[in-house]
Amino acid sequence: MAELDGVLGLLLEPLQFDFMVRALVATLAAAVVCALLSCWLVLIGWSLMGDAVSHAVLPGVVLAYIVGVPFAVGALVFGFLAVALIGVVRDTSRVKEDAAIGIVFTTLFALGLVLISVTPSQTDLSHIIFGNVLGIGTSDLVQILVLGAIAAGLLIVKRRDLTLFAFDPTHAHAIGLSPRLLGALLLGVLALTAVVALQTVGVILVVAMLIIPGATAYLLTDRLPRMLVIAPSIAAFSAVAGIYSSYFLDTAPGGMVVLSQGAVFAIVFLVSPRHGVLVAVLRRRWRRRRPIRRRPAAP
Repeated sequence: MAELDGVLGLLLEPLQFDFMVRALVATLAAAVVCALLSCWLVLIGWSLMGDAVSHAVLPGVVLAYIVGVPFAVGALVFGFLAVALIGVVRDTSRVKEDAAIGIVFTTLFALGLVLISVTPSQTDLSHIIFGNVLGIGTSDLVQILVLGAIAAGLLIVKRRDLTLFAFDPTHAHAIGLSPRLLGALLLGVLALTAVVALQTVGVILVVAMLIIPGATAYLLTDRLPRMLVIAPSIAAFSAVAGIYSSYFLDTAPGGMVVLSQGAVFAIVFLVSPRHGVLVAVLRRRWRRRRPIRRRPAAP
């Protein structure tokens, strides 16, 4: 009984502080939304696009600070701008999409770094890059929850159309859906989700939250409906584990959340029942050692 009370005390200790409660709620919301979107990004092969949008919002956040408007406004504007610029470079030149993505997101990210270096500020703008989940205020938390609810709602409502777009865009077009519009919707949700996760893990680590949960779920199941349950569950567990670990180990919360997701992926990568590397090795060895039954010779 005493041991149970001790464990319960450890679990409740961080929740005595308001900033820890806000950090936990914000990280849970961001992790779940990112995990939902990551399922489609992994299936379509848009992981690099997630990297591009998450980095490209940096100058928008800095300019929003300079102008005096909420960070989300500037981040959304530059998120959509990055997507538009990638499309223009890809469609109007010989440059392929992967190169266009690299050009646009590195240029915009560099612009953000330059703006940070020349902007006089009483606020440490480097928190935008590395995240500052422990500094989230009540208004920031409300913003994260509202934007996260919008992004998750769009993904859930349009999940059937987005699934068809992911697996067979030609068939989607044949039944009257517009692959271009569905792609634009997914990119818009991507920009929105990047803004949601921005304040929790920062610009650099957002891409991890947009890829790792979906990739982990993909190793566990071949069905998208199951992925949409497994990925958010893994992300939620990692968010709680990361926040608690950062509290007791006195480390960066955003980094611990992503490390937790990476650790779960490593375990699944090794021991997944169908696609695990170690499981595959053990299965091959078992087949080699299994005695071969010889058929009796014909009389």
